Amino acid sequence: MDTYKRSIRGLQSRSNGEHFEGMILAASRFYEERGIAAVDKTPEAFKVLKAMDRNRGQFICCFTKQAQPDFKGILMDSTMILFDAKHTDKDKISRDVVTAEQQACFERYMKLGAMCFLVVSLEFKEFYRVPWVVFRDMKKIYGHKYMNREELEPYRIKYSNGVVKYLDGIVLR
Repeated sequence: MDTYKRSIRGLQSRSNGEHFEGMILAASRFYEERGIAAVDKTPEAFKVLKAMDRNRGQFICCFTKQAQPDFKGILMDSTMILFDAKHTDKDKISRDVVTAEQQACFERYMKLGAMCFLVVSLEFKEFYRVPWVVFRDMKKIYGHKYMNREELEPYRIKYSNGVVKYLDGIVLR
């Protein structure tokens, strides 16, 4: 694949990822308005190297460390939640979409009792909430480092009235 096609594919992937995160933020507002959970997007860690246009808020920066999972929050029963949003236009989700930094963060939070999972979108048509332990151990469970639609099916969540219902079905303490 030539550089131009890779560049276009990268831009499209980034745009789809941002759109999916926006859908998760909208769902988070839905849950917060109903007193079910408070969830926030984890900011990217970066350092400003040089201001370009202060009036427009433009600058040159670099990331200071790899990204953590996208969202952190708390449920109405005081359970901490930590999750990442992953979108793909393929019919399966690969294990390698989670970075080493994200894996370490999931493990740290899980040891302290947090509920950790991934919210997965396949083509913006099907949505799933996959527990971190299942995603982490997919090679042991399924024999390969990806999950296809059939393997994702037990974790399907609803999308209705413009809301990805990523917390529906969670049993509170």
